[in-house]
Amino acid sequence: MSDYWTPAHQAVEQEDAETLARLLATGSEPDEVFSKMTLLTHAIDVEGDGSLQSGQALTVHTTAVLLAFGADPELADPHGRTLMDMADHYSR
Repeated sequence: MSDYWTPAHQAVEQEDAETLARLLATGSEPDEVFSKMTLLTHAIDVEGDGSLQSGQALTVHTTAVLLAFGADPELADPHGRTLMDMADHYSR
């Protein structure tokens, strides 16, 4: 576990959908905000950046888990970025 991220954000950072689902099932907040990112904006950032850097197809496992657990796709992070803003950023 990281000394920097919350457990849920660490799972997103590592693209560990299984751990993320377990954390959400046991009470982690799907709309958690940490380090100026919601879990959803963090997931899109990690997944989008990973795809760009690797040249591999985009994975959406952590985003799908968050949405399944009720994360609000309209919720903006403290920078005002929504899930769609982040997706648009990586679709260029």
